[in-house]
Amino acid sequence: MPALAEIVSTKTPRPAPRGSELPACPVCADSMIAAEASAFLTEHVVSYLWTCDTCGYGFVTKHSMKRMTCN
Repeated sequence: MPALAEIVSTKTPRPAPRGSELPACPVCADSMIAAEASAFLTEHVVSYLWTCDTCGYGFVTKHSMKRMTCN
């Protein structure tokens, strides 16, 4: 079965607590629990590969991280 992929924006107006607002498949609306793979694109940007277990549709999300500072 051929795999399809697209980049989906995950920009949120506020940071979400860990584990919330996980992506749903844009094709069949099934919820997804864990990314299939991840990679650092730059020092502050991580890319995640998601594949739907129900329909097989795949997509990539990108997340930027802010540098944490200790006081």
